[in-house]
Amino acid sequence: MSGYTLHSEAFNDLDEIRAYIAEDDPDAADRVITAIFDRIRSLVGLPYQGYRRPNLTSRPLRFALVYEYVIAYAPETTPLRVLAVYHGRRSPRVMAAPLRGRE
Repeated sequence: MSGYTLHSEAFNDLDEIRAYIAEDDPDAADRVITAIFDRIRSLVGLPYQGYRRPNLTSRPLRFALVYEYVIAYAPETTPLRVLAVYHGRRSPRVMAAPLRGRE
């Protein structure tokens, strides 16, 4: 058992991230995706280590940074539920939109 699950749209987020980076450097794309999954696995044991973003959501979600990518997850769920992975330089309004529709 992995200790975490990914929302179906989070899989899409990761596919888009990989494809975007791979256009310039496929090896870098693999490194970034590996680092994201390593970080997700590290959150399983200590799910509240991420930070809150009340400007994005009133839900009790936490956020963790990997390079310039943000992992949005529900720390109280078992297994840990990853809702989204997106670029951290997006506007807060753009970041908040997918979180509203992902349970």
